Amino acid sequence: MRLSSNFWGDLFRYDASYPAALLVAIAMYFVLRRARKNLLALPEVEPVADVKPADCMVVIPARNEEAVIARAVKSLPADSVIVVDDASSDKTAEVARAAGAGVLPAPKLGFGAWGKPSACAEGARVLTSKWILFADADTWFEPGFLESAVAAAETQKVDFVSIHLRPEYESTAMRILGPVAKALYYGGFTTGADREEMFHGQCILVRRHSYEFIGGHRAIARFMDEGVKMAALAKRHRMRFAVARAHQLSHAAIQASDFLRAAYGYDGTRFWIGTRVLAGGVCCAPWLPAMAWLIVRHHYVIALVFACLPSALLHIWYGWPQALLAPVGIYAVLPVVLGGAWNALTGRTLHWKGREL
Repeated sequence: MRLSSNFWGDLFRYDASYPAALLVAIAMYFVLRRARKNLLALPEVEPVADVKPADCMVVIPARNEEAVIARAVKSLPADSVIVVDDASSDKTAEVARAAGAGVLPAPKLGFGAWGKPSACAEGARVLTSKWILFADADTWFEPGFLESAVAAAETQKVDFVSIHLRPEYESTAMRILGPVAKALYYGGFTTGADREEMFHGQCILVRRHSYEFIGGHRAIARFMDEGVKMAALAKRHRMRFAVARAHQLSHAAIQASDFLRAAYGYDGTRFWIGTRVLAGGVCCAPWLPAMAWLIVRHHYVIALVFACLPSALLHIWYGWPQALLAPVGIYAVLPVVLGGAWNALTGRTLHWKGREL
């Protein structure tokens, strides 16, 4: 079949839609390339075989986590977990105890203190192990994670490690929105310069005597971003801290509320990182108008190629064939990012598990 001259003429006919689409493509490429680079720059915790059990206990602060706490406890070595029940109104404590964890009640909150760091401090108070792992209730781990994480920390001679876990999107909405949100999150950082900012509290491994020396979680109980503040204290005391990822050995369930909380925190308390996250979302937003312009101008082949751009750039975050959802994810995540920016500008409070943030 021969293609008409009109087809080739339409394909190569220059107009303003071409440079507009090219600028959008370049902006998206650099935003998402930065995110990928930052993710891959984090060293991976490799599985370690044939090692002795780690001298490490685990503290899990939990507030109304009845649905997920057993999974977290059972994924860790037997008799290694202390769950600190942070005034749950459900059966979190009973389920954790049945799964094999020791359970402590969280202390009454002091003035200005946050629930999570206060619960972590209470759990650490009763431990004497060489290492302590603080993990959220919606995380779970593969066999050998604890031993591998401790071995990596001892090999690198670090005192504090924030471990980024493999995100698991357990609902259709999260499978659409989540990977784009993660990409924008990592795109907001500069890996070398922002090590403190990347030190988040979802999963932190600490050398106990170093942790106690800086005052532990009690020293950071009044901060929502307790991981960042812990890294700042470690740096102030000239102790070594690191950020790593353990995607082969760990999992973290991601919910929409997690992104809302993260957007609030990153836009509100870390201005430049929040600004870069917001800028990344804004750079991706013109993709659909640019493609529509190409179609209106009858550049159908170019429009078809351009339509594949989000999936091609975001496939590392989605995997194939889920990357075909990337165009929808771009626009699903925008309200979350913009909502975080609005919260930062207006000083609005966020309600989180019955408490105001």
